[in-house]
Amino acid sequence: MTSVRRYCGVALLLMGLTAQAAPPETVVVTLHARPGAEAALARVLERHWSTARSLSLVRDTPHLTLRGVEDGDKTYFVEIFAWRDAAIPDAAPPAIQAIWAEMNRLVEARGGKPGLDFSAVSVLPASH
Repeated sequence: MTSVRRYCGVALLLMGLTAQAAPPETVVVTLHARPGAEAALARVLERHWSTARSLSLVRDTPHLTLRGVEDGDKTYFVEIFAWRDAAIPDAAPPAIQAIWAEMNRLVEARGGKPGLDFSAVSVLPASH
């Protein structure tokens, strides 16, 4: 029995060593808040970041959350952060998926763009 456990442990270790994580992915997310949902969306964004950090899904830097106004009085948010692994969004844990569902209820399509608009970006070296 001990040799079977040892074999299984070695096999799992080797599988872990051969499975490579995807590289980090920096994203810019624009969220167009529904009128009246601005404060709730800001709270959900805070919870998203703290949950993602507690689950070790994101890198500590860079992370920015920005708030702006467009079309005179319509609030939008921009969040910039880096997933620890580019594959994480496609296999997000249930806690993150629940937050995303909440975000979707608090945003609206605007200017021909969806309520949540994601873009993968590259961070340039400081010399640029």
